[in-house]
Amino acid sequence: MVACIENLKGIVMTKRLLQPKIKEKRKRLPMFDIPFLVGVFLLLAVGLAMLYSAGYAQALLKQGDSYYYIKRQMIFAVLGIVAMFGVSFIPYKIYRRFVLFFYIVSIALLVLVLIVSKDSEKRWLYIGSFQFQPSEMAKVAVIMFLADYIARNKDSMTTFRKGVVIPVLWFGLPAGLIAVETHLSGAILITSIGFIMIIAGGCRIRHLIPIAVTALGGFASLIFFTDYMQKRISTWIDPSSDRLGDGWQILQSLMTIGSGGLFGVGYGKSRQKYLYMSEPQNDFIFSIVCEELGYIGAIFILALFAFLIWRGIYIAMRAPDRFSSLLVVGIIGRICVQVLFNIAVVTNTIPVTGISLPFFSYGGTALVIMLCEMGLVLQVSRYSATDKGGAG
Repeated sequence: MVACIENLKGIVMTKRLLQPKIKEKRKRLPMFDIPFLVGVFLLLAVGLAMLYSAGYAQALLKQGDSYYYIKRQMIFAVLGIVAMFGVSFIPYKIYRRFVLFFYIVSIALLVLVLIVSKDSEKRWLYIGSFQFQPSEMAKVAVIMFLADYIARNKDSMTTFRKGVVIPVLWFGLPAGLIAVETHLSGAILITSIGFIMIIAGGCRIRHLIPIAVTALGGFASLIFFTDYMQKRISTWIDPSSDRLGDGWQILQSLMTIGSGGLFGVGYGKSRQKYLYMSEPQNDFIFSIVCEELGYIGAIFILALFAFLIWRGIYIAMRAPDRFSSLLVVGIIGRICVQVLFNIAVVTNTIPVTGISLPFFSYGGTALVIMLCEMGLVLQVSRYSATDKGGAG
């Protein structure tokens, strides 16, 4: 009996000694960056609300169901959130092992869409009723591949060959294939991401000058020797010259933005979305934002994007290694460029390019992939030397 009591005392004492260590171990489990996650959810929530308001008239006309766009987008949003958290729990070093595989698959899909797509604009692959753009996957693959390449060649990034020529070839291949798909905006976006990453990776700016001039020359050739791009340039210069044709969309966009004033006409009360604005649920959704929420609402949304970008840079600066830091730089750079291009298009600052507004524009696969990218940033933030905003 005495022996049993002594054994029980020993077990209790052992538990008491181990309990603080278990708690300490739990406290050390890395958690993701809460402010960044809040920014993602705020943009997603506002984006879904604006998509419903901007798109229900078009949905009723084209699909016979005013809830068509928002129902589908919410389904993809839920799938994307699940995927985002799933991605955030897998160590980023595991993803690094497969960067070459992701890159090769993305190139293969870009080639495949050129071969099998029946659309005049060869951008979509169809699997039954499901469709997606391989260019969306290519953006992520290029970011991951370049992050790995630059991390492995960090001591050679100041040389012209390894710091500029080779990485430009790596992101130039998918950009070229996307340009052949007549998706020039996607090619410009990937090229912009590539230049951002190699600059962040330490290449010499003077080495970029001949490459940048060559790239600009290539895009200029596409513009001046491609009929549809020539039309876009002439429409951009003088949209009123084809008021009822190619200039209609941009003229309506400018009218929509101007009619919002300081405080807007009110959520859901846009007049331009009733068949005046073409595809208000897609690339020109920010025009409806300006009309309904006004200048104040538009500034608030841009401030949300600025917060997300700032927090992403904050995470990148404190990432545990070069690969993870550049991974975040590429993802945040992609969001920054895409937002700037979209706003520039709807205000006629640049010609119409077809770049969507992240978290707002309708597109299920694009939203899921974007949320997966947010999951990658959250994963890196688990190991970053940042204040997690109470997520310890």
